[in-house]
Amino acid sequence: MGKFEIKYAKTGPKFNLKATNGQIIATSQVYKGIKYCMAGIKSVMRNAPVANLEDQTVEGFAKEKCPKFEVYTDKAGEYRFRLKATNGQIIATGEGYVKKASCLNGIESVRKNVVDAPVEELTQE
Repeated sequence: MGKFEIKYAKTGPKFNLKATNGQIIATSQVYKGIKYCMAGIKSVMRNAPVANLEDQTVEGFAKEKCPKFEVYTDKAGEYRFRLKATNGQIIATGEGYVKKASCLNGIESVRKNVVDAPVEELTQE
């Protein structure tokens, strides 16, 4: 089972979703306050398991309805994903992957690890 870790930066809280092995598999933006960060976590928990998959690396890809995971390539040519909630807001992003299959595995890991994931609040940085 994965877990959410809330960290405090100078500008506010953010969360990381960690897999069972301790690897960070998704991260959030910095929020204005803890209640917004908690709402972001709840949104990821609600949306990730049912999110559609939109592979933007394929020519002529089909636009999917939110919630959805968007797979895309960044400027460095790495594969990345972002999870969008039903309202179209980005609620979590993944790291860069050299292989598309690894990126897709990252998405599946998020889907699996959000179910019943506990939330741990860490001290301020």
